[in-house]
Amino acid sequence: MKNKNTDSRRKFLDNGLKLGLITAIGAVGLTKIASKLSAKNSETSTGKMELMTTDGTIIEVDSSEVKQIVHTKITEEYDVREGMPNRKFVMVIDLAKCKNALKCQTACNKQHYITGNHAWLKVYKMQEDEDTAPYWMPTTCMHCDHPACVTVCPVDATFKRRDGLVLIDNERCIGCRFCMAACPYSTRVFNWSEPNQGEITMLMEMEHQTEHNSVEFAGLPSVKGTVDKCDFCPHTIKENELPHCVTACPNGVFYFGDKYEDTVTNGEETLRLSKLLKDKAGYRLMEGLGTKPSVYYLPPVDRLVDFKEGLENFTDYKSVDKPE
Repeated sequence: MKNKNTDSRRKFLDNGLKLGLITAIGAVGLTKIASKLSAKNSETSTGKMELMTTDGTIIEVDSSEVKQIVHTKITEEYDVREGMPNRKFVMVIDLAKCKNALKCQTACNKQHYITGNHAWLKVYKMQEDEDTAPYWMPTTCMHCDHPACVTVCPVDATFKRRDGLVLIDNERCIGCRFCMAACPYSTRVFNWSEPNQGEITMLMEMEHQTEHNSVEFAGLPSVKGTVDKCDFCPHTIKENELPHCVTACPNGVFYFGDKYEDTVTNGEETLRLSKLLKDKAGYRLMEGLGTKPSVYYLPPVDRLVDFKEGLENFTDYKSVDKPE
């Protein structure tokens, strides 16, 4: 099931491909029909042509009476607060592959302009007991189906989209930190001081107005007195690309995809989500809380890499590189 198209490593929304194929087939048919109509219309008015009615009856009409209709394409404009309908984005983290290379964290920090100890993605050394083997565990926002953070936010600054992403609107956030207290996974950070982010040139439109008059705030610089967290890179998902942590990982630790399509990919291989979780005994953190996270873990069994601990593998959040 490996995806061998290395030239399009970051493309993953299969529905777009399916829709493209259907559209292409339809376009071919319409092109042939249009060419025939043009040819017929160039004939004399006495020329006849056959057409099929809606009930399937073949009738003969004068070609001069037939006019070509150009259909205009109607597209629904993207709304960052609504997200993508009929989608349910999920992530799978394979603990057997992680060796704390921290490329995921570096890419996340750079693309979201995060500095200092405010990394949204952290990698922890885990060990259940002194007699058991240690392993590395990346943590992100869990983007829960039943997020406690959304429930307690008094100003609707943190919200859940239709596609499962849980985001924060810094323009609404009042810094009460109720969401941080409610989150059982401790994945949120608070900007106590003015973020030292310098002159930032945004990679996306900072004020993209939609028909719903909402502002695209995902990926904007941090704001003093507000909360930050992992956002699953909605600005890359919108462009049919994988989150930065997925593409930056050299070991294929992170898989991302659509639960409704039952498909996830790390950019190199594409797998069935249900089969992957069943075969590898996938699980979610703190299932008993009923939050239903969108992040799944595969246990660190049959590890592909040896556990190493040293300066090159040690997470020092105070020395995280600042964005270029």
